[in-house]
Amino acid sequence: MERSPASGDERSTELVVEIVDTLEACGLDPDSYQLYDYVDVEALEQVCASSNGDIEIRFTVEGIRIAVTPDTVTVLLGESATASE
Repeated sequence: MERSPASGDERSTELVVEIVDTLEACGLDPDSYQLYDYVDVEALEQVCASSNGDIEIRFTVEGIRIAVTPDTVTVLLGESATASE
């Protein structure tokens, strides 16, 4: 996903919407979790926006592994969450 220039709040909102849409596409009901319990979205957006190179942040929400880059939100298939995360 290409992100157009926007304020920090708009970028964060776009990222939240994209993550929630991705989780919904995996069958997760958005009322069954609080995204902010799993990841600091503002920090995630800041890291992606300030990256000078390839970066990928991974986290798990209700057993669904997600990878976020400055351009994409992707579900990681075939990878299971471990207790150490």
